[in-house]
Amino acid sequence: MATTHVVLIRAINVGGRNKVPMAELRASLEAAGLRQVRTYIQSGNVLVDAGESRADQVNSLVERVLLADFDVDTVVVTVDAATMRGAVEGAPSRFGAEPDVYHSDVAFLRPGIAASEAADAFSLREGVDTLWEGEGVVYFRRLSAQRTKSRMSSVMGTPMYKQMTIRNWATTTTLVGMLDG
Repeated sequence: MATTHVVLIRAINVGGRNKVPMAELRASLEAAGLRQVRTYIQSGNVLVDAGESRADQVNSLVERVLLADFDVDTVVVTVDAATMRGAVEGAPSRFGAEPDVYHSDVAFLRPGIAASEAADAFSLREGVDTLWEGEGVVYFRRLSAQRTKSRMSSVMGTPMYKQMTIRNWATTTTLVGMLDG
């Protein structure tokens, strides 16, 4: 029985850096033994069937392929299908339901990193930022009209940032839809 994983690769194809063509990435991952490799947009969202491999094994394999085939050394967070579905099902009530009012994002954490530990790395501005801890994720949103006042991006300067990658809510729910479609 094949196990489907969602591989979230940070900082590829952004601003002309770390260029990784998705067709070439799919071919490289298939050559490395993964099956039914599917990508979503150009920013490092990959679904793979990995046989009996665990998420940490898939994660290591993808990191090796990125380095060997594309000379890219970046954060990769791999979650199994159940964990990805759980991130959507376990979201706070109405999270992502008002995209015109709030920018809603999910920080996916590497295995072994507690949401409470990761949450401590985020800075919040009262009245602008809101944060919730989930299972293997941190949910956060910023008031769109005041997003330039948000302190959420300060997480990028912390050591904890190497333990996560962030996806917006629309991408997160689309990936779950791809799992189920």
